[in-house]
Amino acid sequence: MEIKNIIFDFGGVLMDWDPRYFFKDYFNDDEKMEYFLENIAQSEWNEQQDKGRSLAEGTDIQVTKFPEWEKELRAYYDNWTVMLKSDIPENVEILRRLKNTEYHLFGLTNWSEETFPYALENYDFFQIFDGKIVVSGTEKLIKPDPKIWHVLLERYDIQAGESLFIDDNPKNIEMAKSLGFITIKINPDTDLKQELENVGVKL
Repeated sequence: MEIKNIIFDFGGVLMDWDPRYFFKDYFNDDEKMEYFLENIAQSEWNEQQDKGRSLAEGTDIQVTKFPEWEKELRAYYDNWTVMLKSDIPENVEILRRLKNTEYHLFGLTNWSEETFPYALENYDFFQIFDGKIVVSGTEKLIKPDPKIWHVLLERYDIQAGESLFIDDNPKNIEMAKSLGFITIKINPDTDLKQELENVGVKL
């Protein structure tokens, strides 16, 4: 089936976000940093804020569990903008090229409703989507829950079989495939232009 729609995840695809960009200098001790990120401020905890829990509530819950790490936990969202290092220029350039094609462009992201506005305000390429972005924190749904893809499909009246979904998370790619999407999994060394050409997208 012909691809009509291209759907981008943001983190790891168009944006380079990693808590290590802040905590590397904060700890100045890689072993301690990795312990903190794997056991105290783990990705599963951050995902609950992406799913709609407030940053303040999420922080307080974790401080109650790990009071000896209170200072570090409170530093997490206070310094979130440092963790959002930059865009991923080669992939953003592809997005800009797609703007002038016949494809309809969408965003589907796991992102806190409280922090996403900062990205919108500071990176102009988000305007290319013309507001056609589904944010997990707003919907109170998070990938790989299939319901969030259905929000996108129903809100914009598009078909999975006519849509290409681009993400860096294998679980999200697996779910999108099961829902009928064409998919591209992004790695740090992925040549997105080549991958798009491989599935028939014309730039």
